[in-house]
Amino acid sequence: MSINHSQNPENSTLPLDSGDDDFEIITSEEVDSIVEALEGLIAKTQSENIRCILEEAADTIFSLVYSEDEAACEDQEEAA
Repeated sequence: MSINHSQNPENSTLPLDSGDDDFEIITSEEVDSIVEALEGLIAKTQSENIRCILEEAADTIFSLVYSEDEAACEDQEEAA
């Protein structure tokens, strides 16, 4: 368990419908970097349960800036 994990409050994330018009700017470069790091962890993970959680996290983070249509286009470009 991470040292910081026990120090974080349970509701440490911002609610999606906070009623505020303020929003956080998330760049595609940041998302690409985080997804790449998670994919590295996934490749090194032996536990199927942990791997599934990491894959879900990578998918969720990826969807913050990319749509399913863009993902399909990227997959086709990689295959070519």
